[in-house]
Amino acid sequence: MQGKSTIILILLAAINFTHILDFMIMMPLGNYLMPFFKIHPAQFTYLVAAYTISAGISGFLAAFFVDNYDRKKVLLFGYIGFLLGTLACGLAPTYHFLLGARLLAGTFGGLIGAQVLSIISDMFTYEHRGKAMGSVMSAFAIASTLGVPFSLYLANLFSWHAPFLMVVLIGAVTVPFIFRYIPTLNKHIIPGTEQPSLKQRWTIMQNVLTSPTQRLALVFSGMIMLGHFLVIPFINPFLEFNKGFSKAQTPMVYLAGGIASFFAANVLGKLADKRGKLKVFTICVLLSLPLVVLLTNLPDMHFALVLVIFAFWFVLSTGRGVAAQALVSNVIPPATRGSFMSFNSSIQQLGTSLASLLAGVIVVERGNGQIANYPWIGAVSVVVLVGCVIIGNRIFRSVDVKASSQVASAVS
Repeated sequence: MQGKSTIILILLAAINFTHILDFMIMMPLGNYLMPFFKIHPAQFTYLVAAYTISAGISGFLAAFFVDNYDRKKVLLFGYIGFLLGTLACGLAPTYHFLLGARLLAGTFGGLIGAQVLSIISDMFTYEHRGKAMGSVMSAFAIASTLGVPFSLYLANLFSWHAPFLMVVLIGAVTVPFIFRYIPTLNKHIIPGTEQPSLKQRWTIMQNVLTSPTQRLALVFSGMIMLGHFLVIPFINPFLEFNKGFSKAQTPMVYLAGGIASFFAANVLGKLADKRGKLKVFTICVLLSLPLVVLLTNLPDMHFALVLVIFAFWFVLSTGRGVAAQALVSNVIPPATRGSFMSFNSSIQQLGTSLASLLAGVIVVERGNGQIANYPWIGAVSVVVLVGCVIIGNRIFRSVDVKASSQVASAVS
């Protein structure tokens, strides 16, 4: 079972890698797509936002029915649809065709993240869930470190179509292994029960909204994304226009951060299982706060030191993300976990979108090209993350302690 579990984690990480890369690669393709389609920047932002918006909506709607089906079947349905949507992106001849393809890819992509988390929660016990979450979430680091630079290389070598076609190729290779190695996951379905009516499905959402723990867990999850992605969009402009680093240097920030995150996801995931997920989450957030302030008020320094600071920030951000997802996954029973994780995925998409919109409102461009008010972004991020610590310790302390006690009893 140990070897099979490893294969399953690799497959889930591969699914996450293609899913994340498909979203991430759109942002640095602006200088390819705008001249190709002769569109202005606002139209390009529609391409970026289309995926997130449709993914959030589909994830929300999926919460009303996903727990009625085998999680493997839902994952395959969402993943194959996502790959078809991405293939349409790679073959898009016009701007409006590409916009529709991004909406299609996001619609199916909204099913993927929640199912991956639900499968991990179903297959791995709480005491091993941090390690499992860390293994799968390391896909984000790989997408940042290897996926985005290689995708841009393909875009330079061939055209902007190539990165999307590469994602489809990787996904097409992965699908047969999903059929082969991921088992049927339907133990959450109670035998002999009828499919719930629309009214009963609506009750699922009401149960989440009326449960203080589940409701706060969703707020907590969205705030984590908001606090993190407030800083992300303007890292490159700030380093280039305000601090004077070149375009050749700034991508190295993501390379250093991605490498650090890859190792941190696995190490801190194991540490969360051993020492307590809430403890690791709290420590990672508190240690990251001075780094957020430093990065958004960066003094003049050698670029090598900048890379070290960003690497530490990525490590702590990864640690809090891994621990947070493991905590959130344990507030819901298996029978309704898929629905809850779909809600959770939608809230995360909303948090990411809200972060970008809020950052765009706060930050302004000066006449010389520099950006102003970036330190305000850091201050807002700190406030949001402190709120996450307060909420997390309120709703997860008893859950984490109870789960840890059960593990200790089982070991004894």
